[in-house]
Amino acid sequence: MGQDHIRYDILAQDALRGVIRKVLTEVATTGRLPGDHHFFITFLTGAPGVRISQHLKSKYPEQMTIVIQHQFWELKITESHFEIGLSFSDVPEKLVIPFNAIRGFYDPSVNFELEFDVPLSDGEELPAAEITAYPVDAAKTEDAAAKPADGEEKKPGSVVSLDSFRKKQ
Repeated sequence: MGQDHIRYDILAQDALRGVIRKVLTEVATTGRLPGDHHFFITFLTGAPGVRISQHLKSKYPEQMTIVIQHQFWELKITESHFEIGLSFSDVPEKLVIPFNAIRGFYDPSVNFELEFDVPLSDGEELPAAEITAYPVDAAKTEDAAAKPADGEEKKPGSVVSLDSFRKKQ
């Protein structure tokens, strides 16, 4: 097999990040999420351009998942990143998240998931072998959403691990 000089893998990831950009742009324009849609977005907290409070960075030194559903504010989208206001344990925070820092995007209302390879600052990648965009088994999703993972306590507004919603292969 020949070498991929075009880098289809990078082009595909950029195109799929465009899906996230387009969806968030629509939400920012209307000021609300349509229907029952809501999003779990997992990103690397140490990626270039990520801006979060020191408190969140110390609590989530590698990656974290945010939930965009009922309570968010000041959602702004640019070509390279989005900004959003969210509350963590009743503390308002402003986050700046480059699209290139996103590892996963999940909308449980329609069982849609995207996963991305994201290089770490030293050039290594966290394990995520390929881009996936596939429906997730709704029954498993409901079970996972109904009960917290071992050792986790779920509270409204809490950050939850996207892994509990991923389809086991």
